[in-house]
Amino acid sequence: MNWDWDKLQEKRQRQHGQQNQPPRPPQNQENDGTEREQPRARRTPFGKGGGPDNPFKRLSQMRVSNGRAVLLVLLAVAALWLLSGIYIINPDEQGVVLRFGQYDRTEGPGPHYAWPVPIETVYKPQVTQVLRSEVGFRSVGQSTTFQQGQVRTIPEEASMLTGDENIVNVQFSVQYKISDAVQYLFNVSAPTALVRNAAEAAMREVIGNSQIDSAITDGKLKIQSEATQLLQQILNRYGAGIQVLAVQLQDVHPPQEVIDAFKDVASAREDKSRIINEAEAYRNELLPKARGQAASLLNQAQAYSATRIRNAEGDAARFDALRLEYEKAPVVTKQRLYYETMEEILAGAGEKVLMDGAAASRVLPYLPLPGLNAPQAPKDFKPTQASQIIQNPKPVEKH
Repeated sequence: MNWDWDKLQEKRQRQHGQQNQPPRPPQNQENDGTEREQPRARRTPFGKGGGPDNPFKRLSQMRVSNGRAVLLVLLAVAALWLLSGIYIINPDEQGVVLRFGQYDRTEGPGPHYAWPVPIETVYKPQVTQVLRSEVGFRSVGQSTTFQQGQVRTIPEEASMLTGDENIVNVQFSVQYKISDAVQYLFNVSAPTALVRNAAEAAMREVIGNSQIDSAITDGKLKIQSEATQLLQQILNRYGAGIQVLAVQLQDVHPPQEVIDAFKDVASAREDKSRIINEAEAYRNELLPKARGQAASLLNQAQAYSATRIRNAEGDAARFDALRLEYEKAPVVTKQRLYYETMEEILAGAGEKVLMDGAAASRVLPYLPLPGLNAPQAPKDFKPTQASQIIQNPKPVEKH
């Protein structure tokens, strides 16, 4: 408890002056000759009234004890202030440290120390978390997660103009994460709005260079790839410190007024694709069989060619051998060839009749014709009138 020294001195002098003054007689009181009791000395904050040295001594003692307490309190506050600089960075975070408002360093996961506020300030953005931004629609109750429930359409974001001057409603989402924590924190003031606006601008440019049929049917993968590249270029120009992971088209459809006609066109395209796929399947099934048959025929032809060549070579070698034997013994060789030839001819004949030269000259040559073995008519066969006329024609009378 601190006391004002001047006020304390003034109060002490006032009390001391009151004690030196003679007491006033009380008003309306008779003087009965008795002495009144002297007033007691007033109790001061330092104890009972006494000599002038006692208050100063007690005051000095209190000032010393209060100074020690204040010093201890200040030391405790300073210790707590210094201990408040200890912080821990999680595995999915990075620590960005500012010293007097200026970037100083970046810390990785683990415990670290920084000078407490206002000397140093620590920001801990989550650099591994995959964030999600929606364009053309909003998931009710889910803004940055992957869970989708009810969807609310945003017409002013979804309506886009294609290259063939048709209107199409495009709803898509962007998945991204922080690539540079310093740029993400200090280069842009609203990273989420920047990603959404840049994604909308990139998609409008890509859709403007595409046809409506391609955007609705088979060109979605190309649109997603081009939009991803263009969005990353835009964010790099801003220095946003954001890496675009994917751009996914959620729904692409024409306006409600002409959606039935586009459905018919899409159905016809699907039928076309189905027929093409069936033809491709039939071709893939037929071509291997044809190739197999062609290879088989080629192998057979090669085998037949090799066989004929080997037979011809064998016949030529046999003829050469016979020629050599014929040159040595012409008569014997000729007779042997005759016998061998007759064996080959007669081996396939059925009945054999052998006659000498005299008998053969008196025998009528017989030629077995196919008509001689024709079936005979049955005995109870009666010829028709037409057949009788043909067999017994009537003579024609001459006039």
